[in-house]
Amino acid sequence: MLVLAAPCAAGVVAQPRIAAEVAAAFVVFCLLSSATYLINDVRDREEDRFHFRKRRRPVAAGELTPKAAVWSAAVMALAGILIALAVRPALAAVGCGYLALTASYSLWWRHVVVADIVAIAAGFVLRAVAGGAATDVYLSRSFLLVTSWCAVYLVAGKRYAELSESSTLAAGRSTLRSYSIGSLRALLGASAALAGAAYAMWAFTRPEHGIWYELSMVSFVLWLARYAVLLGRGAGQAPEELILRDRVLLALSVAWALLFLCGVYVGR
Repeated sequence: MLVLAAPCAAGVVAQPRIAAEVAAAFVVFCLLSSATYLINDVRDREEDRFHFRKRRRPVAAGELTPKAAVWSAAVMALAGILIALAVRPALAAVGCGYLALTASYSLWWRHVVVADIVAIAAGFVLRAVAGGAATDVYLSRSFLLVTSWCAVYLVAGKRYAELSESSTLAAGRSTLRSYSIGSLRALLGASAALAGAAYAMWAFTRPEHGIWYELSMVSFVLWLARYAVLLGRGAGQAPEELILRDRVLLALSVAWALLFLCGVYVGR
């Protein structure tokens, strides 16, 4: 869904050509991300078999052979790049960058403290960049800053939840044991503060759009606060599941989206 961010913010997503390009970018990154997750599942299959939740993954559970997973990943990666190239060369370049990033993460960055968080967050940012690349929408500095710090916030939250779980269950991977609860809390606080500051800097410098963007700051900050509360309760290992299951987060997401869209379309 991150590929929708840039064209929605620019107010052009309703145009038929833009909508078609966004739909293609959506398909491209479904294919590319699925390919990288399959490769990771093959690589982590032995470790996943001892995890109470990850052992249900098809490769770890023996429902999908490693060979079939690798071939499926290769086909999806190739198909994703070819579709991206047909849409716009810039999208294909972002797609190749995403594959290179995820491959290097599997080989190196996942074993390096802090770099593992940055690499995963960069994968989220590249999804948002792909939306701009597919539609030729300019990406402002504020857009990139907010997206980047929000991505760091979510990934740090994921590490925080994993570390909290590993202290009561299994030990977890070696990189995870290099973190501490305190350091991750500090990173969560810093990334949330920087994301909020970047969003405010953007929202309060667009008076021509009325007060809608400023009002959206309220739901944005409350969303970050609510997510922090849920992390404290032990949630957050799967951010996408948490966001879709918690009613308060969903309500705040809808409120933010409505206020933001009012700024885009009503405030002009």
